[in-house]
Amino acid sequence: MQPINPCNTYHAVLSDKELLRLGDGKSVFKIYFIDIIGRKESVCSVWAESGMQPKDLPARLTHIEGVEGVGFITAFPHITKVFRFGPEAETVMNVRAWSSRDLAPSSLNRSQNYIEFACLSEAAIAADEYTAWARNPTVEEYLQQWSSFADGLIVRHNKLLEYWSA
Repeated sequence: MQPINPCNTYHAVLSDKELLRLGDGKSVFKIYFIDIIGRKESVCSVWAESGMQPKDLPARLTHIEGVEGVGFITAFPHITKVFRFGPEAETVMNVRAWSSRDLAPSSLNRSQNYIEFACLSEAAIAADEYTAWARNPTVEEYLQQWSSFADGLIVRHNKLLEYWSA
C-alpha cells in the first residue's frame, strides 16, 4: 500500500515578479516570487520573514551553473526552481531546483522513483507559461506575457490522506 504523509496547509500568494536577462545576451527568465502564507514556520515560506531579500536573488542566480536558456523561475524562500524550454526539444520544459538561501542544488526526487514537478502555484504558472510560449511567434513576444496567477489556496490539504486511509 502506498504510504501517504500528512501535508502542510497551502496558500500561495504572488509577492513580486521580475525579468532576468543573463550576461550571455540570450538567456532570459521571468521570475515569480511566491509566499506560502499561514504556515507555522513562516521563516521558510514568506519572503518578508525569511531574512532574505527577493531583490538579491536575480544577481545571485547569474553565477549558478545551469541557469541558462529561456523560461521562468519560481522563487520561494525555501526553494527556487528554474523551468526552461528544453534546448533539445523546446516543446518540453526542463526543471532544476536550488535552495534559495545558499543556492545549493536541491533534489526533486521523490518516493517510488517519481520526480516533483510543481506545487499548485508552479503548476498554474507553468500552464500560463506554456500557453504563452505556444501562442507567441517570438521569444520577445513570449517575454511580454506574464502568468495571471496571483493567489492559490488548497482548501483541504489532507484529502488524499483521508481517501487512502478509508
